[in-house]
Amino acid sequence: MVQNDCWELRRRLLNAPDRLDIAKEARQRIHNGVFPPHIMKRFSDMLDYFGETPLVVRSSSLLEDSFGNAFSGKYASVFCANQGDRATRLEDLADAIKTVYASAMSRDALEYRVAHNLLERDEQMAILIQRVSGAAHGAWYFPHIAAVGFSFNPYVWHEDIDPRAGVLRLVFGLGTRAVNRSDDDYTRLVALNAPMLRPEHHESDLPAPAQQWADALNLEQGNVAPVAFRDLAPMLSDTVKALIASDDPVMAKAARSYGLKQAFTLRLSFDRLLGHTEFAARIRNMLASLEEVYGAPVDVEFAVNFTDDGAFRIHLLQCRPMQVKGVDHPELPSCAVNRESMVLQANGPVIGRSRFIRIHYLLYVAPERYSALPEREQYAVARLIGECNRRIAAPAMTGNLMLIAPGRWGSAMPALGVPVSFSEINRAAAICEVLALRDDLVTEVSLGTHFFNDLVELDMLYMAIAPEDKQAVLDRDWLENAPNRLPSLLPEAVKYDQTVRFISLAETNGPRLHLYADTRKQQVFLYRMNDAQENP
Repeated sequence: MVQNDCWELRRRLLNAPDRLDIAKEARQRIHNGVFPPHIMKRFSDMLDYFGETPLVVRSSSLLEDSFGNAFSGKYASVFCANQGDRATRLEDLADAIKTVYASAMSRDALEYRVAHNLLERDEQMAILIQRVSGAAHGAWYFPHIAAVGFSFNPYVWHEDIDPRAGVLRLVFGLGTRAVNRSDDDYTRLVALNAPMLRPEHHESDLPAPAQQWADALNLEQGNVAPVAFRDLAPMLSDTVKALIASDDPVMAKAARSYGLKQAFTLRLSFDRLLGHTEFAARIRNMLASLEEVYGAPVDVEFAVNFTDDGAFRIHLLQCRPMQVKGVDHPELPSCAVNRESMVLQANGPVIGRSRFIRIHYLLYVAPERYSALPEREQYAVARLIGECNRRIAAPAMTGNLMLIAPGRWGSAMPALGVPVSFSEINRAAAICEVLALRDDLVTEVSLGTHFFNDLVELDMLYMAIAPEDKQAVLDRDWLENAPNRLPSLLPEAVKYDQTVRFISLAETNGPRLHLYADTRKQQVFLYRMNDAQENP
């Protein structure tokens, strides 16, 4: 920081209203900066120590590794293939370290610190360099499986699930696919006391959805890229394939009917691993031991590699306290809502603690209007929602905000959802995803991703309405015809007043909107109530 004239910029970040512009300049100076010769010598010695095995450069800062704040995904992690001549490998390592340092001044990191009153706290970052767990398979490098694990499960989709047994988000390949949201693919969600229970809604005579793509490090090009499982499967031993994959009966039947003898019919089910080995019990015990030592629920990342005889070794990559507001569910009163008053009914997935609260502001994104916008205007809608989110912090607008939108909140692809950052919706009490935006949108719960870690940390309620849920209710007529306060709140956004509807129900004498969520029963009601009725 001092060597590259960034220290003064870092100091100015504390109180400057233009802190994001200052941070951008600081990041640029870091990327263009140089390390002193004695530091480069240490990096060179490190390459001697590691050899040419792939590396990952990660952050380890005072704030992110302390109790109280998750910082999930706020700072960068960078993979280095660490292949080729020494000069290239040294340059790549130095660039990766700069990227991680610069991420401490990213927009997401700074807004997270502001939201948690941490901006004036001293944030010093160390760099952690690890070997990438896994092995080379041709030009690709990856572990057999990776996962994010919680020792407390905030998503209880079945009465047999014990929340305190923990939960995994399990993937084949690098764990980047577990911690980042994927809008067009699946992962395996595992309740550790009942590992064979699946949360997905699907027809009983069809196999459950399965992961189609894996993340792997390309040793030749030096980047992490998605690779189809069918292309990586031939590189795996029969023992490993038997543990993580099973034959798809529907595909196998279709192949036979067409006389295809070489058709690929394997699917990533992990059924044998979860149902016929001690894997789930081992992970459950590991999480329980870590929770006991930490004195709090924990959030871990790990990778697993198999030997030819089916034995496995677990590589624990990260462990930190899981930031959760509480592990108990309050007792709720009984709730009987007539159909005429219902604005929304969702029947799972529902994640978070049960609650019965009043909703003062409701922001609704009309699906057809949003889908018809060009991509640049879909991004504009995301920024508009972020501005509405910020206005909720004003003293004149205190109250609970609920967001309802088509597709995925925080999607990287605007065609599959609203591309907000979490800091643009972090003041919401509840969010709902209406998953009927496109036929190819995956209706998977992304528990364990950085996005959902932020959601759990803020005690935000999550729900989704899936197309296959025939009991779900969404009163679009009321949502699209209730008075829209957006033009008065943000006059410059009037062109989007048919796409984004900001409905205020905060008035003392007006109709009221209540949210009743029983996450143990996986049921949510959002309904209108008049003043003559009892309110929570």
